[in-house]
Amino acid sequence: MLRRLHKEQPASFAFTPANLAWAQGQISKYPEGRQASAIIPLFWRAHEQEGWLTRAAIEHVCTMLDMPFIRGLEVATFYFMFKLEPRGSIANIQICGTTSCMICGAEDLVAVCKELISEKPHTVSADGKFSWEEVECLGACTNAPMAQIGKDYYEDLTPAVLRDLIARFSKGEVPVPGPQNGRYASEPLSGLTSLKDYAAGRAQYNASAQAAVDIGDTIKRIDGTEVPLLTPWLGKPDAVKPAGAKPEAAKPSAGKPADETGITVQEAQAVATGSPKAEAAAEPAPAKAEPAKKADTPLSPKVGSGAAETADQPEEGTKPTGLDAARGGKPDDLKKIEGIGPALEKLCNSMGIFHYDQIAAWGVAEIAWMDSNLKGFKGRVTRDKWVPQARLIGEVGMDEFLIRAKTNDY
Repeated sequence: MLRRLHKEQPASFAFTPANLAWAQGQISKYPEGRQASAIIPLFWRAHEQEGWLTRAAIEHVCTMLDMPFIRGLEVATFYFMFKLEPRGSIANIQICGTTSCMICGAEDLVAVCKELISEKPHTVSADGKFSWEEVECLGACTNAPMAQIGKDYYEDLTPAVLRDLIARFSKGEVPVPGPQNGRYASEPLSGLTSLKDYAAGRAQYNASAQAAVDIGDTIKRIDGTEVPLLTPWLGKPDAVKPAGAKPEAAKPSAGKPADETGITVQEAQAVATGSPKAEAAAEPAPAKAEPAKKADTPLSPKVGSGAAETADQPEEGTKPTGLDAARGGKPDDLKKIEGIGPALEKLCNSMGIFHYDQIAAWGVAEIAWMDSNLKGFKGRVTRDKWVPQARLIGEVGMDEFLIRAKTNDY
């Protein structure tokens, strides 16, 4: 199925302060150079915050992770859990249309959605409150037909029951999820035939429905304040800080319960909201210096830079010659090179690197220097093969390069 971004997009995206703290915590779980592994949880958090995944959110997350935008688009369009078009402000109703539900009346539920929401799926209703779509098996076959509304399952549906659910949601109510015909879970309609003693001590609702009632976020958009900012929601202790804050090491406050990171619930919530009280919960962590290193794999001297290109260069290498400004005031789009994202492009520009031919001219000494001095991105020049890519652009042009880049043919 072809998946495209919606034609109408918001101009910008930003995480809420609490969601930003959560996102920074997710990034901190991964080692240096592997932060891109956090893309799916960050995409999902943006999706939960906005109700769908926008182009602005995709690019915002890619910038946070120093990833080329195209890589983010590849992820967003591959996974169907990411909705790429606007959703209803209250809920998106997913009608299961696979065998069991189809036999038991899913088509009648679809007819209700067409009547009350929109004739076409993936379209927001006139009042902006609802959207709907038909999906493949959701795994509640015994309780067919069913639908997922927001985050939870509503089972044993009839057209009349679905109409009532939509009306109640529209009024601001949140009906209890689970079976809608009086059944407790997925036992026979005639009642339990075994485990009858268990029924006496069970909770009011089955485990899934009870959790939904207790948590209370069935259709709620996630702004980050719904759950404590603690592990496993966050990674390293120093990740729980507002954007731009100095690195700090968390320290538990006396008399308060702390989570695994040593951060108390109160301190985590204070940081998420930008409260100055959070500053008292941490103290500066000592800086840790890293030794410079050589490029991992010397490149053949295809295009020289005037420097001796041998494997015996000192570890610090030779700093590439930079420009005061881009030629003609028009820098090349360095993000076309795989491995260079917005943050790395900005860092290269600050070093006077604006054009592909500058990178193509680097020899072993320049590569070693760049690999050792790209703060936060050590080793990226060699690992991502910047120089071979830049040379290929100069040899075959951008169009042919982009074709070959799909198969890493450089």
